[in-house]
Amino acid sequence: MSAVSSRLPVFPWDKLEPYKATAAAHPDGIVDLSVGTPVDPVPDLIQRALVAAANSPGYPTVWGTPQLRDALTGWAERRLGARDVAHANVLPVVGSKELVAWLPTQLGLGAGDRVAYPRLAYPTYEVGARLCGAEPVSYEDPTGLDPAGLKLLWLNSPSNPTGRVLDKAELTRIVAWAREHGVLLFSDECYLELGWEAEPVSVLHPDVCGGSYEGVVAVHSLSKRSNLAGYRAAFLVGDAAVLGELLQIRKHGGMMTPAPVQAATVAALGDDTHVAEQRARYAARRTALRAALEGHGFRIEHSEASLYLWATRDEPCWETVARLAQLGVLVAPGDFYGPAGDRFVRVALTATDERVEAAVKRLG
Repeated sequence: MSAVSSRLPVFPWDKLEPYKATAAAHPDGIVDLSVGTPVDPVPDLIQRALVAAANSPGYPTVWGTPQLRDALTGWAERRLGARDVAHANVLPVVGSKELVAWLPTQLGLGAGDRVAYPRLAYPTYEVGARLCGAEPVSYEDPTGLDPAGLKLLWLNSPSNPTGRVLDKAELTRIVAWAREHGVLLFSDECYLELGWEAEPVSVLHPDVCGGSYEGVVAVHSLSKRSNLAGYRAAFLVGDAAVLGELLQIRKHGGMMTPAPVQAATVAALGDDTHVAEQRARYAARRTALRAALEGHGFRIEHSEASLYLWATRDEPCWETVARLAQLGVLVAPGDFYGPAGDRFVRVALTATDERVEAAVKRLG
């Protein structure tokens, strides 16, 4: 039997283990700024909603409860500026990574098809293409791609890892190009709530999509904005025909968001206070880490949004990783996100205030 895993790249985080061991040996312990996993508490109102729905003995539905769909449509209109979002335009998913990895397979793509993503990108876009046997293609500007055989185009704004934000004009141009060539566009907008020096815009904004969701789907997650990475709560908004097809496939696959998580999602999307509080935490950590890194000789590029600082000392990224590990600080090497990142590191803002303070002192 041919192992499917043979199609995939080496799992990148395994290569970081020796540096993690070095950082952990620091007398004051490790400051882990690598993975970007939330560390702050789940807001109380979300925990209460989860507990209140804990007595859920029956199977949940893949499409979610009507209350969940109401919450998704209402949030998309209120936060993204989308218009006339109906239940047919939304679909809950079991975390955004699952969706990214399995979307090309669920779309029926395979040999001879092409899946495109940014040249500096979350590795799972490439993994999704390879899982179904499609050809992964990276780009600097998607409108420069040959559209022949291109079936799926991924955008990511704000970007992981660089924090770059595509402005309204860029998004409008790309959406128009994708529609002209019949290319399905999925926009990963999971960091949209975390704009610092730019205001991220969704592809669903009427100024971008022209008030039509044809050929366009946005991906959103509660992992970062609500500290719900452990809940696996995410959702899609966009083209009803595409989401209807995915709904049928996912019904057969049993891809159901647990009922208590659906209830927690409703609570999370109905409250903006906890989002503002979490933003303030990240903003303070970002200010402190940026100043410390720049004082240590780093240059920060892009990083106008998201949960990361894209930093370089103009040296090979693994040299930087090793240098910081000696200080007890662990960061992600830029080449995890593509060869173009080989002289950068990604520094996550997801550490406690105490650990961020420790990193700042060590960098000083």
